[in-house]
Amino acid sequence: MDTEIHTDEALEQSTLLQDIFGDVFPKMKVFKEKLAKEGEERGIIGPRDVDIIWERHILNSAAIVPFIESSTDGERFKTVADVGTGGGFPGIVVAACLPDHEVTLIEPMERRVEWLDECVDELELGNVQVVRARAEEYIKALKRDRSLHPFAVVTSRAVAPMTKLSGWTFPLLKHGGQLIALKGRSASAEVRKAAKEIQKNGGRNPQVLEAPIADGFEPTHVVIVDKK
Repeated sequence: MDTEIHTDEALEQSTLLQDIFGDVFPKMKVFKEKLAKEGEERGIIGPRDVDIIWERHILNSAAIVPFIESSTDGERFKTVADVGTGGGFPGIVVAACLPDHEVTLIEPMERRVEWLDECVDELELGNVQVVRARAEEYIKALKRDRSLHPFAVVTSRAVAPMTKLSGWTFPLLKHGGQLIALKGRSASAEVRKAAKEIQKNGGRNPQVLEAPIADGFEPTHVVIVDKK
C-alpha cells in the first residue's frame, strides 16, 4: 500500500476531498484554513503539521465518522461527547459531518476552549456545545445535575492510553453506549494492557478495527468498547 505523505497543496488540487466530504467540504475547508493560518501560533498544531493538516488531522478525524453513525443508527438521541478534544479532533469534524448528532466538546484548557468557540461560530455548527472541564469534572457534574444525561457515544483522539481513558470515558456513557477512540498502531497492545481497567469501569467486548481513510492512505485504528 502506498503510504506516502499527502500534502495539503496536492490534496487541494485533486477531487479527493470533495469526494470524501461532499456537501460538508466547504465547512472543512474553513476549518483547514483557520488551522493553517492560526493553528501553529496558537498551539493547536505542531510546526511539522502545517503542510499536512488535511491528512494528519482532518481526514484522520473523519475516519471515525462511519463508526459513530453505525453506533447511533436507530437511536432517538444521537449524543456524542469528545473528551480532551483539543483543537477539535475529532469533535469538530464529527459535528460537521453529522449535523443530526448533538456533540459536546469537553476540553479543560481555556485557550483551546476559546479556539473551539471560534471554530463553532465560523463553521456555523448549531449542534455543538463546548464545555471547559476535565473528564473527571464532567463525570461529577453528571452525577449531581439532573439536566445532564449520559452520552450514546464518547470519542477521543490522542488523549491517554486505554488504562486511563477507561476511567475518564465509561462513566460518561449510557448503558449500551460505546467508547469509540481513535488510536494508532499500538491499539491492540493498549487494549490488552487495559483489560482489567476496562472491566472495572463497566466496559465489555473491546474491539480494535482498522478505520480506512481513502485509497492510498494508511488506515488508522479505532478501539470500540461497549458500556454494560
